Amino acid sequence: MPAPRLNYQHLLYFWTVVRTGSIARACEELHLSAPAVSAQLKTLESRLGQQLLVKSGRTLTATDVGKLVFGYANEIFDLGQDLLQALEQRPTHRPLRFTVGIHDVLPKEVVQRLLEPALQIGQPVRLTCREGSLDRLVADLTLHESDLVISDAPFTPALNFRVYSHHLGSTAVCWMARAKVAAKLRRGFPQSLNGAPLLLPTLDTAIRHTLNQWMDGHQVHPSVAAEFEDYALLRAFARAGYGVAPVPVVLEEQFRQHYGLLRVGLADAVRNEFYAISVERKVKHPAVAAIIESARQLFDTTSR
Repeated sequence: MPAPRLNYQHLLYFWTVVRTGSIARACEELHLSAPAVSAQLKTLESRLGQQLLVKSGRTLTATDVGKLVFGYANEIFDLGQDLLQALEQRPTHRPLRFTVGIHDVLPKEVVQRLLEPALQIGQPVRLTCREGSLDRLVADLTLHESDLVISDAPFTPALNFRVYSHHLGSTAVCWMARAKVAAKLRRGFPQSLNGAPLLLPTLDTAIRHTLNQWMDGHQVHPSVAAEFEDYALLRAFARAGYGVAPVPVVLEEQFRQHYGLLRVGLADAVRNEFYAISVERKVKHPAVAAIIESARQLFDTTSR
């Protein structure tokens, strides 16, 4: 008797249900009705002779066999995406499409420097940048709607997300403010920050966590004037004189010249980290490779 043939469309439906956690979300992604997806899942289970999914509360989770099938499905669809990328990256008259998700808490000035090498790889590149939360950006990455995510923290792999974090580098962080405020707070730093208005990233960011540890370690109790998800808005409020802002040292000179901010003091031991998150363990995309290689030089020569 010949071995049963695998229907890859059915496998795609199963893979999508496990990755999204429910048939409803899978239907939204696949643009199919719930009865259609359910029927195809039953067909796949019948073809394989194994139960692949069980209900867990309001969600569906993979059985042990389902997890095994899901792992193979990841490999299959990753290989398919590699094929598409290989075809897309062949030299043609059309520019290489390169879509990057940017964690909105990151300083845009650093992101610009990180991305510039992607535009200098010796072939035309059409760059598209999208901002958002890390979870949303990584979800788009796994759907192959983007090629790379740049973040201030690595992404912890889970069953639903198979991605790899590549450390780009880090920079020290200093506190900066308008000239008069900086001159006043520089005396007695860091205790001078007690009661001072601070402009900070939101609590759900990696850099805020390390800044809070630094303040606790120095017994600094400032007044949090405002919190921001978008670093560009944080910078704008600092420029307008509404408080003291944490600035990556790699940007200190730029903030001094263009925004009129001066250093109050260094947040010793605090590092602003930068990561490139991709679906590739071994990077093959030429634009991603250029970013990773150039980042080492950027942070090696400018971080202090």
